[in-house]
Amino acid sequence: MKVLVVQQRYGIGDMVIFSPYIQAISNNLKTPVSLLAKKSSRARDLFAYDKSVDEIIDLDKSLDKVSGFLKLSKIIRQKKFDKIFIFNGSLRYRVLSTYVGIKSVYQYPLFTSKDIIFQTAKIFTENIFNHVISSEPKLEINNSELDKCRKKYNFDSSFKHIILGVSASGPTKRWGIDNFIKLANKIKNKKKCKFYLAGGLDDKHLINKFISSGFKNCSFSFENLQIKEIMHVIKNSDLYIGNDTGFMHISAGLGLKCIGLFFDSPAYSYSGYTKKIEAITPLGKTIFTTTHNTNGKDRISFEEVVEKTLSEVN
Repeated sequence: MKVLVVQQRYGIGDMVIFSPYIQAISNNLKTPVSLLAKKSSRARDLFAYDKSVDEIIDLDKSLDKVSGFLKLSKIIRQKKFDKIFIFNGSLRYRVLSTYVGIKSVYQYPLFTSKDIIFQTAKIFTENIFNHVISSEPKLEINNSELDKCRKKYNFDSSFKHIILGVSASGPTKRWGIDNFIKLANKIKNKKKCKFYLAGGLDDKHLINKFISSGFKNCSFSFENLQIKEIMHVIKNSDLYIGNDTGFMHISAGLGLKCIGLFFDSPAYSYSGYTKKIEAITPLGKTIFTTTHNTNGKDRISFEEVVEKTLSEVN
């Protein structure tokens, strides 16, 4: 049996959130699946060691629009899939499935939008297989690589190893770097710590400011690492604190406790799927009322972040 799963959202966090349902499809059908996904979701890294996925089909720009329909159809037809599971309500994928002759088609109701993504995916998959499926993600890593990482980066067990999520997809979703510096000073006054700065090359100015603020000897940046290596660094760590980013969702998927700062994204959609994420929202808001355009980064209680962080560190 050949099975295709379509999950076309852009984000790393989105792919982590959908991972339990992709795994459930494979487990229930007792076969690894092919996954059609955008490169930006980093599915190749997230599922690199996961036996439930044996192929990633990159949904690049040449395939993602109307002009790419025939090209995508040719790729899918050649693989002769028996079943397709479509985690969206797009008419395009319904037509594609019929056009290439896939006999068993499972899809969200057409034109589904503005949903709570983990709930829709959970209900969709549970209705197909008729049993409860946990929304908790469990990303797979390589134990040999985990040991190599521990030695390479000197994960001393007498230290607390803390991921600081300084990156974000835009300025309204980013807690100021000065706040992270103040928070790190509070933490290191209580415990011996090493800080891992979860950001990319676009965040270099933030990373440099943090490191030059007295943390040169106790901080390390992710900026030059690939996601697959970052996953092993995260797995060796103790805690994530920071913005709602792909790094936070990877951390949750690897079993870390996460203190997530939500001030301009749907807090329930992106924290309610797992017990690993404790969401902090702007004063006067809750996880159910913090959403896009909340613009609440200046209303996050620094004292609340410190209190919850020190509670976890201790």
